[in-house]
Amino acid sequence: MFKKIKGLLFQNQTTRQTIAKNTFWLGLSNIGGRLIRSAIIIYSARVLGAAEWGVFSYALALAAFVTSFTDVGINPIIVRETNRLKSEPMVQKQIVSTSFVLKLLLVILSAVLILFLAPHFTSEPGIKAILPIVVFIVIFDTFRELGNAIARSLEKMEWEAGLYFLTNIAIVIFGFIALYTSKTVTALTYAYAAGTGVGMLASVVILKDYLSGLFKNFYFKWVKHILAIGWPMALSGVLGSLMISTDILIIGWLRSTQDVGLYSAAQRIVQLLYLIPATLAWSLLPIFSRLAASNDKRRKRDVLERALGIMYLVAIPTALGGILLGTKIIGFVFGSPYLGGTFSFQMLMATILIDFPITIITLFIFANNRQKNITIYAAIGGACNVIFDLILIPRFGINGSAVATFLAQLISNIYVRYAAKKIDYFQIVRHLKKIIIAAAIMSCAIIVIKNLQLNVIIDIIIGAAIYFLALLALKEPLFKELKFILRPAASASPESNGPSSV
Repeated sequence: MFKKIKGLLFQNQTTRQTIAKNTFWLGLSNIGGRLIRSAIIIYSARVLGAAEWGVFSYALALAAFVTSFTDVGINPIIVRETNRLKSEPMVQKQIVSTSFVLKLLLVILSAVLILFLAPHFTSEPGIKAILPIVVFIVIFDTFRELGNAIARSLEKMEWEAGLYFLTNIAIVIFGFIALYTSKTVTALTYAYAAGTGVGMLASVVILKDYLSGLFKNFYFKWVKHILAIGWPMALSGVLGSLMISTDILIIGWLRSTQDVGLYSAAQRIVQLLYLIPATLAWSLLPIFSRLAASNDKRRKRDVLERALGIMYLVAIPTALGGILLGTKIIGFVFGSPYLGGTFSFQMLMATILIDFPITIITLFIFANNRQKNITIYAAIGGACNVIFDLILIPRFGINGSAVATFLAQLISNIYVRYAAKKIDYFQIVRHLKKIIIAAAIMSCAIIVIKNLQLNVIIDIIIGAAIYFLALLALKEPLFKELKFILRPAASASPESNGPSSV
Protein backbone atom coordinates (compact mmCIF):
# COMPACT_ATOMS: atom_id res chain seq x y z
CA MET A 1 0.00 0.00 0.00
CA PHE A 2 2.79 2.42 0.96
CA LYS A 3 4.61 1.68 -2.30
CA LYS A 4 1.44 2.36 -4.30
CA ILE A 5 0.84 5.67 -2.52
CA LYS A 6 4.48 6.65 -3.02
CA GLY A 7 4.22 5.88 -6.73
CA LEU A 8 0.98 7.81 -7.06
CA LEU A 9 2.09 10.96 -5.22
CA PHE A 10 5.87 11.15 -5.73
CA GLN A 11 6.61 9.68 -9.18
CA ASN A 12 5.67 10.63 -12.74
CA GLN A 13 4.39 7.42 -14.36
CA THR A 14 1.61 8.07 -16.88
CA THR A 15 0.01 11.20 -18.29
CA ARG A 16 -3.16 10.72 -16.24
CA GLN A 17 -1.29 9.95 -13.04
CA THR A 18 1.14 12.86 -13.51
CA ILE A 19 -1.78 15.28 -13.90
CA ALA A 20 -3.40 13.75 -10.83
CA LYS A 21 -0.18 13.95 -8.79
CA ASN A 22 0.54 17.54 -9.79
CA THR A 23 -3.07 18.58 -9.23
CA PHE A 24 -3.11 16.92 -5.81
CA TRP A 25 0.02 18.68 -4.61
CA LEU A 26 -0.85 22.06 -6.10
CA GLY A 27 -4.36 21.77 -4.72
CA LEU A 28 -3.12 20.70 -1.31
CA SER A 29 -0.59 23.54 -1.16
CA ASN A 30 -2.68 26.32 -2.66
CA ILE A 31 -5.99 25.53 -1.04
CA GLY A 32 -4.56 24.05 2.16
CA GLY A 33 -1.93 26.77 2.44
CA ARG A 34 -4.46 29.54 1.89
CA LEU A 35 -6.79 27.94 4.43
CA ILE A 36 -3.96 28.06 6.94
CA ARG A 37 -3.31 31.71 6.07
CA SER A 38 -7.03 32.46 6.30
CA ALA A 39 -6.73 31.97 10.06
CA ILE A 40 -4.64 35.13 10.40
CA ILE A 41 -6.63 36.92 7.68
CA ILE A 42 -9.94 36.39 9.48
CA TYR A 43 -8.47 37.07 12.92
CA SER A 44 -6.77 40.30 11.80
CA ALA A 45 -9.92 41.51 10.02
CA ARG A 46 -11.92 41.03 13.20
CA VAL A 47 -9.25 42.54 15.48
CA LEU A 48 -8.34 45.55 13.32
CA GLY A 49 -11.84 46.42 12.08
CA ALA A 50 -12.89 47.23 8.54
CA ALA A 51 -11.04 50.57 8.25
CA GLU A 52 -7.64 49.35 9.51
CA TRP A 53 -8.08 46.08 7.67
CA GLY A 54 -8.69 48.19 4.58
CA VAL A 55 -5.27 49.82 5.01
CA PHE A 56 -3.56 46.41 5.14
CA SER A 57 -5.59 45.13 2.18
CA TYR A 58 -4.66 48.20 0.15
CA ALA A 59 -0.97 47.57 0.87
CA LEU A 60 -1.23 43.92 -0.21
CA ALA A 61 -3.13 44.89 -3.36
CA LEU A 62 -0.37 47.35 -4.21
CA ALA A 63 2.26 44.64 -3.60
CA ALA A 64 0.38 42.21 -5.84
CA PHE A 65 0.04 44.81 -8.58
CA VAL A 66 3.73 45.71 -8.50
CA THR A 67 4.79 42.05 -8.35
CA SER A 68 3.02 41.50 -11.68
CA PHE A 69 5.61 43.85 -13.21
CA THR A 70 8.50 41.71 -11.93
CA ASP A 71 7.52 38.63 -13.91
CA VAL A 72 7.38 39.72 -17.59
CA GLY A 73 6.09 36.23 -18.34
CA ILE A 74 9.27 34.62 -16.97
CA ASN A 75 7.71 32.00 -14.68
CA PRO A 76 5.53 30.27 -17.30
CA ILE A 77 8.40 30.55 -19.81
CA ILE A 78 10.67 28.60 -17.45
CA VAL A 79 8.03 25.86 -17.20
CA ARG A 80 7.36 25.73 -20.93
CA GLU A 81 10.87 26.07 -22.33
CA THR A 82 12.60 23.69 -19.91
CA ASN A 83 9.97 21.04 -20.70
CA ARG A 84 10.63 21.50 -24.40
CA LEU A 85 14.41 21.34 -23.89
CA LYS A 86 14.71 18.38 -21.53
CA SER A 87 17.55 16.93 -23.61
CA GLU A 88 19.65 20.12 -23.24
CA PRO A 89 20.46 20.62 -19.53
CA MET A 90 22.98 23.41 -20.17
CA VAL A 91 20.38 25.43 -22.05
CA GLN A 92 17.94 24.86 -19.18
CA LYS A 93 20.49 26.34 -16.75
CA GLN A 94 20.96 29.33 -19.03
CA ILE A 95 17.21 29.94 -19.07
CA VAL A 96 17.00 29.84 -15.26
CA SER A 97 20.08 32.03 -14.82
CA THR A 98 18.97 34.64 -17.33
CA SER A 99 15.49 34.67 -15.80
CA PHE A 100 16.98 35.30 -12.35
CA VAL A 101 19.05 38.28 -13.53
CA LEU A 102 16.04 39.79 -15.31
CA LYS A 103 13.91 39.41 -12.19
CA LEU A 104 16.63 40.99 -10.05
CA LEU A 105 16.68 44.09 -12.25
CA LEU A 106 12.89 44.31 -12.28
CA VAL A 107 12.69 43.95 -8.49
CA ILE A 108 15.08 46.87 -8.05
CA LEU A 109 12.94 48.99 -10.38
CA SER A 110 9.77 47.96 -8.53
CA ALA A 111 11.28 48.91 -5.17
CA VAL A 112 12.09 52.37 -6.49
CA LEU A 113 8.52 52.81 -7.79
CA ILE A 114 6.96 51.75 -4.47
CA LEU A 115 9.18 54.01 -2.38
CA PHE A 116 9.11 57.14 -4.51
CA LEU A 117 6.02 56.98 -6.74
CA ALA A 118 3.35 55.05 -4.80
CA PRO A 119 3.08 57.63 -1.95
CA HIS A 120 1.70 60.14 -4.45
CA PHE A 121 -1.33 57.91 -5.18
CA THR A 122 -2.74 57.89 -1.66
CA SER A 123 -3.45 60.46 1.03
CA GLU A 124 -3.85 57.84 3.78
CA PRO A 125 -0.95 58.18 6.30
CA GLY A 126 -1.35 54.57 7.43
CA ILE A 127 -0.73 53.29 3.91
CA LYS A 128 2.31 55.51 3.36
CA ALA A 129 3.84 54.30 6.63
CA ILE A 130 3.95 50.65 5.56
CA LEU A 131 5.14 51.09 1.97
CA PRO A 132 8.82 50.35 2.86
CA ILE A 133 7.68 47.01 4.32
CA VAL A 134 5.71 46.32 1.14
CA VAL A 135 9.01 46.51 -0.77
CA PHE A 136 10.32 43.50 1.14
CA ILE A 137 7.09 41.57 0.50
CA VAL A 138 7.53 42.17 -3.24
CA ILE A 139 11.19 41.07 -3.16
CA PHE A 140 10.56 37.90 -1.17
CA ASP A 141 7.45 36.91 -3.14
CA THR A 142 9.13 37.51 -6.50
CA PHE A 143 12.01 35.12 -5.85
CA ARG A 144 9.81 32.62 -4.03
CA GLU A 145 7.64 32.45 -7.16
CA LEU A 146 10.78 31.93 -9.26
CA GLY A 147 11.53 28.89 -7.12
CA ASN A 148 7.99 27.64 -7.66
CA ALA A 149 8.44 27.96 -11.42
CA ILE A 150 11.61 25.83 -11.28
CA ALA A 151 9.79 23.17 -9.24
CA ARG A 152 6.92 23.17 -11.75
CA SER A 153 9.33 22.82 -14.66
CA LEU A 154 10.67 19.69 -12.97
CA GLU A 155 7.07 18.56 -12.36
CA LYS A 156 7.96 18.39 -8.67
CA MET A 157 4.82 20.04 -7.38
CA GLU A 158 5.31 18.21 -4.09
CA TRP A 159 8.33 20.48 -3.44
CA GLU A 160 6.26 23.55 -4.21
CA ALA A 161 3.53 22.29 -1.89
CA GLY A 162 5.92 21.89 1.03
CA LEU A 163 7.43 25.33 0.48
CA TYR A 164 4.05 27.00 0.21
CA PHE A 165 2.81 25.32 3.38
CA LEU A 166 5.93 26.49 5.20
CA THR A 167 5.46 30.06 3.97
CA ASN A 168 1.86 30.24 5.12
CA ILE A 169 2.57 28.61 8.47
CA ALA A 170 5.31 31.21 9.02
CA ILE A 171 2.93 34.05 8.08
CA VAL A 172 0.29 32.76 10.50
CA ILE A 173 2.73 32.29 13.40
CA PHE A 174 4.38 35.68 12.93
CA GLY A 175 0.97 37.27 12.39
CA PHE A 176 -0.54 35.98 15.61
CA ILE A 177 2.56 37.03 17.54
CA ALA A 178 2.42 40.50 15.99
CA LEU A 179 -1.28 41.02 16.73
CA TYR A 180 -0.88 39.64 20.25
CA THR A 181 1.94 42.05 21.08
CA SER A 182 0.76 45.04 19.02
CA LYS A 183 -2.67 45.24 17.42
CA THR A 184 -1.52 47.50 14.58
CA VAL A 185 -1.37 47.36 10.79
CA THR A 186 2.38 48.00 10.86
CA ALA A 187 3.05 44.97 13.07
CA LEU A 188 0.87 42.76 10.86
CA THR A 189 2.68 43.93 7.72
CA TYR A 190 6.08 43.18 9.27
CA ALA A 191 4.81 39.69 10.15
CA TYR A 192 3.60 39.11 6.59
CA ALA A 193 6.98 40.17 5.19
CA ALA A 194 8.83 37.89 7.61
CA GLY A 195 6.67 34.92 6.60
CA THR A 196 7.31 35.45 2.89
CA GLY A 197 11.02 35.82 3.68
CA VAL A 198 11.03 32.39 5.32
CA GLY A 199 9.41 30.93 2.20
CA MET A 200 12.01 32.49 -0.07
CA LEU A 201 14.95 31.24 2.01
CA ALA A 202 13.47 27.73 2.15
CA SER A 203 13.12 27.75 -1.66
CA VAL A 204 16.82 28.56 -2.00
CA VAL A 205 17.76 25.68 0.30
CA ILE A 206 15.54 23.09 -1.43
CA LEU A 207 16.50 24.13 -4.96
CA LYS A 208 20.18 24.89 -4.33
CA ASP A 209 21.33 22.18 -6.77
CA TYR A 210 19.33 23.84 -9.55
CA LEU A 211 20.44 27.38 -8.67
CA SER A 212 24.20 26.91 -9.00
CA GLY A 213 25.93 29.33 -11.35
CA LEU A 214 23.07 31.83 -11.43
CA PHE A 215 25.34 34.60 -12.67
CA LYS A 216 27.90 32.38 -14.43
CA ASN A 217 25.29 30.79 -16.69
CA PHE A 218 23.72 34.11 -17.67
CA TYR A 219 23.41 34.19 -21.46
CA PHE A 220 22.57 37.54 -23.02
CA LYS A 221 20.98 36.06 -26.15
CA TRP A 222 18.33 34.47 -23.92
CA VAL A 223 17.31 37.93 -22.71
CA LYS A 224 15.98 38.82 -26.14
CA HIS A 225 14.31 35.41 -26.48
CA ILE A 226 12.63 35.60 -23.07
CA LEU A 227 11.41 39.15 -23.61
CA ALA A 228 10.19 38.35 -27.13
CA ILE A 229 8.20 35.36 -25.90
CA GLY A 230 7.29 36.80 -22.53
CA TRP A 231 6.16 40.33 -23.28
CA PRO A 232 2.62 39.29 -24.22
CA MET A 233 2.41 37.28 -20.99
CA ALA A 234 3.95 40.16 -19.06
CA LEU A 235 1.49 42.63 -20.49
CA SER A 236 -1.39 40.24 -19.91
CA GLY A 237 -0.19 39.73 -16.33
CA VAL A 238 -0.19 43.46 -15.69
CA LEU A 239 -3.53 43.93 -17.43
CA GLY A 240 -4.91 40.86 -15.69
CA SER A 241 -3.95 42.35 -12.35
CA LEU A 242 -6.20 45.27 -13.29
CA MET A 243 -9.10 42.84 -12.85
CA ILE A 244 -7.85 41.77 -9.42
CA SER A 245 -5.85 44.48 -7.68
CA THR A 246 -7.22 47.68 -9.14
CA ASP A 247 -10.67 47.17 -7.64
CA ILE A 248 -9.06 47.68 -4.23
CA LEU A 249 -6.77 50.47 -5.46
CA ILE A 250 -9.58 52.43 -7.14
CA ILE A 251 -11.94 51.94 -4.19
CA GLY A 252 -9.16 53.24 -1.93
CA TRP A 253 -8.74 56.24 -4.22
CA LEU A 254 -12.44 57.10 -4.64
CA ARG A 255 -13.92 55.84 -1.37
CA SER A 256 -12.80 55.17 2.21
CA THR A 257 -10.54 52.53 3.75
CA GLN A 258 -13.73 51.23 5.41
CA ASP A 259 -15.08 50.40 1.95
CA VAL A 260 -11.73 48.83 1.04
CA GLY A 261 -12.02 46.60 4.10
CA LEU A 262 -15.56 45.47 3.27
CA TYR A 263 -14.74 44.72 -0.36
CA SER A 264 -11.49 43.01 0.52
CA ALA A 265 -13.30 40.67 2.93
CA ALA A 266 -15.68 39.60 0.16
CA GLN A 267 -12.86 39.32 -2.36
CA ARG A 268 -10.66 37.19 -0.07
CA ILE A 269 -13.10 34.29 -0.02
CA VAL A 270 -13.57 34.34 -3.79
CA GLN A 271 -9.83 34.59 -4.46
CA LEU A 272 -9.32 31.47 -2.35
CA LEU A 273 -11.77 29.66 -4.64
CA TYR A 274 -9.95 31.00 -7.72
CA LEU A 275 -7.05 28.74 -6.70
CA ILE A 276 -9.02 25.67 -7.76
CA PRO A 277 -8.74 26.24 -11.54
CA ALA A 278 -5.24 27.68 -11.18
CA THR A 279 -4.13 24.45 -9.54
CA LEU A 280 -5.39 22.25 -12.36
CA ALA A 281 -4.15 24.69 -15.00
CA TRP A 282 -0.55 24.63 -13.76
CA SER A 283 -0.71 20.84 -13.57
CA LEU A 284 -1.85 20.73 -17.19
CA LEU A 285 0.69 23.22 -18.59
CA PRO A 286 3.52 20.67 -19.06
CA ILE A 287 1.02 18.27 -20.66
CA PHE A 288 -0.42 20.97 -22.95
CA SER A 289 3.13 22.02 -23.91
CA ARG A 290 4.11 18.49 -24.94
CA LEU A 291 0.87 17.97 -26.86
CA ALA A 292 1.33 21.29 -28.66
CA ALA A 293 4.84 20.24 -29.69
CA SER A 294 3.57 16.88 -30.95
CA ASN A 295 0.64 18.51 -32.79
CA ASP A 296 -1.70 15.71 -31.68
CA LYS A 297 -4.99 17.56 -32.15
CA ARG A 298 -7.26 14.75 -31.01
CA ARG A 299 -5.54 14.28 -27.66
CA LYS A 300 -5.11 18.03 -27.22
CA ARG A 301 -8.84 18.66 -27.73
CA ASP A 302 -9.78 15.72 -25.52
CA VAL A 303 -7.61 16.91 -22.62
CA LEU A 304 -8.99 20.45 -22.91
CA GLU A 305 -12.65 19.41 -23.06
CA ARG A 306 -12.41 17.11 -20.08
CA ALA A 307 -10.43 19.64 -18.05
CA LEU A 308 -13.13 22.23 -18.76
CA GLY A 309 -15.80 19.69 -17.83
CA ILE A 310 -14.14 19.14 -14.47
CA MET A 311 -13.97 22.91 -13.95
CA TYR A 312 -17.69 23.32 -14.56
CA LEU A 313 -18.32 20.32 -12.32
CA VAL A 314 -16.90 22.43 -9.49
CA ALA A 315 -17.73 25.98 -10.66
CA ILE A 316 -21.50 25.71 -11.12
CA PRO A 317 -22.42 24.41 -7.63
CA THR A 318 -19.78 26.63 -5.97
CA ALA A 319 -21.13 29.80 -7.58
CA LEU A 320 -24.78 28.97 -6.90
CA GLY A 321 -24.08 27.93 -3.32
CA GLY A 322 -22.10 31.09 -2.62
CA ILE A 323 -24.81 33.34 -4.04
CA LEU A 324 -27.61 31.65 -2.10
CA LEU A 325 -25.68 31.53 1.19
CA GLY A 326 -23.83 34.84 0.77
CA THR A 327 -25.18 36.64 3.84
CA LYS A 328 -24.59 33.68 6.14
CA ILE A 329 -21.08 33.08 4.80
CA ILE A 330 -19.91 36.69 5.28
CA GLY A 331 -21.45 36.86 8.75
CA PHE A 332 -19.90 33.55 9.78
CA VAL A 333 -16.39 34.27 8.47
CA PHE A 334 -15.88 37.97 9.21
CA GLY A 335 -18.72 38.91 11.55
CA SER A 336 -21.70 41.25 11.32
CA PRO A 337 -19.57 44.43 10.81
CA TYR A 338 -18.72 43.09 7.33
CA LEU A 339 -22.27 42.31 6.17
CA GLY A 340 -22.15 45.47 4.07
CA GLY A 341 -20.01 43.51 1.63
CA THR A 342 -22.61 40.77 1.05
CA PHE A 343 -23.84 41.88 -2.38
CA SER A 344 -20.25 42.36 -3.56
CA PHE A 345 -19.47 38.83 -2.40
CA GLN A 346 -22.48 37.38 -4.22
CA MET A 347 -21.57 39.22 -7.42
CA LEU A 348 -17.97 38.07 -7.22
CA MET A 349 -19.14 34.49 -6.65
CA ALA A 350 -20.93 34.73 -10.00
CA THR A 351 -17.55 35.41 -11.67
CA ILE A 352 -16.53 31.85 -10.76
CA LEU A 353 -18.68 30.62 -13.65
CA ILE A 354 -16.40 32.63 -15.95
CA ASP A 355 -13.04 32.48 -14.21
CA PHE A 356 -12.79 28.72 -13.63
CA PRO A 357 -12.93 27.65 -17.31
CA ILE A 358 -11.05 30.72 -18.57
CA THR A 359 -8.04 29.87 -16.41
CA ILE A 360 -7.73 26.55 -18.24
CA ILE A 361 -8.32 28.10 -21.66
CA THR A 362 -5.65 30.81 -21.26
CA LEU A 363 -3.01 28.24 -20.25
CA PHE A 364 -4.05 26.15 -23.28
CA ILE A 365 -3.53 29.18 -25.52
CA PHE A 366 -0.14 29.91 -23.94
CA ALA A 367 1.03 26.31 -24.37
CA ASN A 368 0.25 26.67 -28.08
CA ASN A 369 2.47 29.77 -28.33
CA ARG A 370 -0.40 32.22 -28.91
CA GLN A 371 0.62 34.75 -26.25
CA LYS A 372 -0.75 37.68 -28.23
CA ASN A 373 -4.26 36.29 -27.82
CA ILE A 374 -3.77 36.28 -24.05
CA THR A 375 -2.56 39.88 -24.20
CA ILE A 376 -5.64 40.98 -26.11
CA TYR A 377 -7.87 39.07 -23.67
CA ALA A 378 -6.19 40.69 -20.67
CA ALA A 379 -6.30 44.12 -22.31
CA ILE A 380 -10.03 43.80 -22.92
CA GLY A 381 -10.70 42.61 -19.37
CA GLY A 382 -8.35 45.06 -17.67
CA ALA A 383 -9.51 48.09 -19.63
CA CYS A 384 -13.19 47.22 -19.16
CA ASN A 385 -12.68 46.70 -15.44
CA VAL A 386 -11.01 50.08 -14.94
CA ILE A 387 -13.59 51.89 -17.08
CA PHE A 388 -16.55 50.23 -15.37
CA ASP A 389 -14.95 50.86 -11.95
CA LEU A 390 -14.58 54.56 -12.67
CA ILE A 391 -18.19 54.74 -13.85
CA LEU A 392 -19.87 52.58 -11.20
CA ILE A 393 -17.86 53.07 -7.98
CA PRO A 394 -18.66 56.79 -7.51
CA ARG A 395 -22.40 56.04 -7.69
CA PHE A 396 -22.75 52.51 -6.32
CA GLY A 397 -19.63 52.09 -4.17
CA ILE A 398 -18.20 48.61 -3.66
CA ASN A 399 -21.29 47.00 -5.21
CA GLY A 400 -20.51 48.85 -8.42
CA SER A 401 -16.96 47.53 -8.33
CA ALA A 402 -18.19 43.93 -8.06
CA VAL A 403 -20.54 44.45 -11.02
CA ALA A 404 -17.66 46.01 -12.97
CA THR A 405 -15.53 42.92 -12.37
CA PHE A 406 -18.30 40.59 -13.51
CA LEU A 407 -18.98 42.58 -16.70
CA ALA A 408 -15.27 42.85 -17.53
CA GLN A 409 -14.77 39.10 -17.19
CA LEU A 410 -17.90 38.37 -19.20
CA ILE A 411 -16.80 40.56 -22.11
CA SER A 412 -13.21 39.28 -22.18
CA ASN A 413 -14.51 35.70 -21.96
CA ILE A 414 -16.15 36.03 -25.37
CA TYR A 415 -12.85 36.87 -27.03
CA VAL A 416 -10.68 34.26 -25.31
CA ARG A 417 -13.05 31.42 -26.20
CA TYR A 418 -13.02 32.55 -29.82
CA ALA A 419 -9.20 32.60 -29.80
CA ALA A 420 -8.95 29.11 -28.26
CA LYS A 421 -11.36 27.64 -30.79
CA LYS A 422 -9.22 29.05 -33.59
CA ILE A 423 -6.38 26.84 -32.30
CA ASP A 424 -8.48 23.71 -31.95
CA TYR A 425 -12.27 23.69 -32.03
CA PHE A 426 -13.77 22.25 -28.85
CA GLN A 427 -17.23 21.76 -27.38
CA ILE A 428 -18.19 21.80 -23.73
CA VAL A 429 -21.99 21.96 -23.67
CA ARG A 430 -22.30 18.19 -24.03
CA HIS A 431 -20.46 17.78 -20.72
CA LEU A 432 -22.78 20.11 -18.78
CA LYS A 433 -26.31 18.67 -18.93
CA LYS A 434 -26.06 16.39 -15.89
CA ILE A 435 -23.98 18.93 -13.98
CA ILE A 436 -26.67 21.60 -14.42
CA ILE A 437 -29.44 19.22 -13.35
CA ALA A 438 -27.51 18.22 -10.21
CA ALA A 439 -26.73 21.86 -9.40
CA ALA A 440 -30.41 22.80 -9.78
CA ILE A 441 -31.40 20.04 -7.34
CA MET A 442 -28.76 21.28 -4.90
CA SER A 443 -29.95 24.91 -5.21
CA CYS A 444 -33.55 23.98 -4.44
CA ALA A 445 -32.37 22.11 -1.36
CA ILE A 446 -30.26 25.06 -0.17
CA ILE A 447 -33.20 27.46 -0.55
CA VAL A 448 -35.16 25.23 1.82
CA ILE A 449 -32.47 24.44 4.40
CA LYS A 450 -30.98 27.95 4.68
CA ASN A 451 -34.19 29.09 6.42
CA LEU A 452 -33.88 26.39 9.10
CA GLN A 453 -31.39 28.56 11.05
CA LEU A 454 -28.67 25.92 10.83
CA ASN A 455 -24.98 26.78 10.93
CA VAL A 456 -23.78 27.78 7.45
CA ILE A 457 -21.15 25.01 7.51
CA ILE A 458 -23.96 22.46 7.88
CA ASP A 459 -25.82 24.15 5.01
CA ILE A 460 -22.73 23.81 2.81
CA ILE A 461 -22.13 20.17 3.75
CA ILE A 462 -25.75 19.22 3.08
CA GLY A 463 -25.76 21.09 -0.24
CA ALA A 464 -22.49 19.45 -1.35
CA ALA A 465 -23.75 15.99 -0.35
CA ILE A 466 -26.98 16.46 -2.30
CA TYR A 467 -25.04 17.63 -5.37
CA PHE A 468 -22.63 14.70 -5.17
CA LEU A 469 -25.44 12.17 -4.75
CA ALA A 470 -27.35 13.72 -7.65
CA LEU A 471 -24.29 13.34 -9.88
CA LEU A 472 -23.94 9.71 -8.85
CA ALA A 473 -27.62 9.06 -9.56
CA LEU A 474 -27.25 10.71 -12.97
CA LYS A 475 -24.08 8.64 -13.63
CA GLU A 476 -21.93 11.65 -14.46
CA PRO A 477 -19.11 10.27 -16.70
CA LEU A 478 -16.45 12.59 -15.27
CA PHE A 479 -16.35 10.35 -12.20
CA LYS A 480 -14.93 7.67 -14.49
CA GLU A 481 -11.93 9.92 -15.10
CA LEU A 482 -11.16 9.87 -11.39
CA LYS A 483 -11.16 6.07 -11.44
CA PHE A 484 -8.63 5.99 -14.26
CA ILE A 485 -6.45 8.64 -12.59
CA LEU A 486 -6.23 6.52 -9.44
CA ARG A 487 -4.89 3.54 -11.45
CA PRO A 488 -1.33 4.79 -12.16
CA ALA A 489 0.06 1.37 -12.87
CA ALA A 490 -2.62 0.42 -15.35
CA SER A 491 -0.50 1.31 -18.32
CA ALA A 492 2.47 3.37 -19.35
CA SER A 493 0.46 4.59 -22.32
CA PRO A 494 -2.20 7.24 -21.69
CA GLU A 495 -4.26 6.06 -24.60
CA SER A 496 -4.69 2.60 -23.13
CA ASN A 497 -6.28 3.93 -19.97
CA GLY A 498 -9.65 4.54 -21.54
CA PRO A 499 -11.39 6.60 -24.15
CA SER A 500 -9.84 9.93 -23.18
CA SER A 501 -6.28 11.15 -22.95
CA VAL A 502 -6.42 13.24 -19.82
